[in-house]
Amino acid sequence: MKVVGRHIHAFLEGCPSATPRVVSLCAGDGRDLLDVLAEHPRARQVRARLVELDPALADRARQRAVAAKLDSVEVICADAALSDVYTDAVPADFLLVCGVFGNISDRDVHRTIEALPQLCAKGASVLWTRHRRHPDLTPRIRQWFTAVGFAERAFDSPGPNQWSVGAHSFLGKPQPLALGARLFTFIR
Repeated sequence: MKVVGRHIHAFLEGCPSATPRVVSLCAGDGRDLLDVLAEHPRARQVRARLVELDPALADRARQRAVAAKLDSVEVICADAALSDVYTDAVPADFLLVCGVFGNISDRDVHRTIEALPQLCAKGASVLWTRHRRHPDLTPRIRQWFTAVGFAERAFDSPGPNQWSVGAHSFLGKPQPLALGARLFTFIR
């Protein structure tokens, strides 16, 4: 999705960290992040962990990273819902939570958002996606982000019954990572 790539590019352009830490939950083949990094001058500065449960998708992400010579990109074939997979990768400056919120229960969306301060550095950016089919959960998602210390930077959508991309900045206090926690369970 071009909108996601635009937001990733904007993050890379504006991130003050010399070595930004990026984490992608349920990264798939990594194309959202890796396609932008492959063309960006700051790519070699980024330290990224992509977490994907499907071995074939994780392997494709590894191949993409190798082909683009992105040596500081780590692809882990693991369950992104388990907090332990983020040890040594957080606090992150940028989190990608794309393709997650439309595949888990509303309760798990809320629980995941409440846990994001454990994954974020102060000032971190979070990029998320969700469909807007009835009932449109995106207004509540945006409220849940605000309730745990995030400020909305952007909300892109062509309208009802379409896709959406949200971008938030973490203004709250980072929390320690709670090991052994399950953030969500895929239902679709």
